[in-house]
Amino acid sequence: MALLTPLFAFLYHLPQVYKWLLKPYYVASLFMSVAFLAVRKTPGICDRLATQREDGNSCDFDWREVEILMFLSAIVMMKNRRAITVEQHVGNIILFSKVANVILFFRLDIRMGLLYLTLCIVFLMTCKPPLYMGPEYIKYFSDKTIDDELARDGRVTWIVEFFANWSPECQSFASVYADLSLKYNCAGLKFGKVDIGRYGEVSKKYKVSASPLSKQLPSLVLFQGGKEVMRRPQVDKKGRAVSWSFTEENIIREFNLNELYQKSKKLSKTRGDKLPLTDGVKHVQV
Repeated sequence: MALLTPLFAFLYHLPQVYKWLLKPYYVASLFMSVAFLAVRKTPGICDRLATQREDGNSCDFDWREVEILMFLSAIVMMKNRRAITVEQHVGNIILFSKVANVILFFRLDIRMGLLYLTLCIVFLMTCKPPLYMGPEYIKYFSDKTIDDELARDGRVTWIVEFFANWSPECQSFASVYADLSLKYNCAGLKFGKVDIGRYGEVSKKYKVSASPLSKQLPSLVLFQGGKEVMRRPQVDKKGRAVSWSFTEENIIREFNLNELYQKSKKLSKTRGDKLPLTDGVKHVQV
């Protein structure tokens, strides 16, 4: 059942995600993920490969290769239990497929292993997953604008995401956060983002570590009257984030968004309703 869950999620969201799946990053990742399978099963190539099978069939997996692939499946199942979005499911499959390919190629031939590992390193350094480009009601802050914007109107509640473009977790969370902004944004409840990978001073001031070891990315902070009220994930005394799942349901419950939205709509009556959103157009950085 755990293997079928990501498949069902993918098929359900296929109309929304097929465009980014066809982008060069994912197409190249797919080919790299099945590289060993292609080499082992392609006639004319597999005939020249070494094998430990008793029947000498070099075009089929030996028992050790099957063991490695089964172990990969178990790891993917465990990782995908905490995955939130389809992007995370697909990302986990791609990541651990590449790891398995490295092991399998090195076991088969050290030269092939080195070649594949080199390709993975080059790919990692030159290609990045496509960023979310869908509609959203989000303001992007810089180090010079975030303080003024949060303090501009004490009646406005802000939910701000502290993120970094290089973080896979932040990239996966982007669509979830955008969807929340579309549902709950109003004159008295606004959504913002600030890239602490770019603005280090913001990271220090608001005490959100950009280190991958801290597990603090992304961080959501609720501000009222320009002051922090709560944040998720929480941080322990050692500066490490307490494990927390960034699902839409968790955020709505923990930040009490339904009640906040109802209270904030009263401010909308005096300041006007939300402006109509043009599909695919973002709120620009302020």
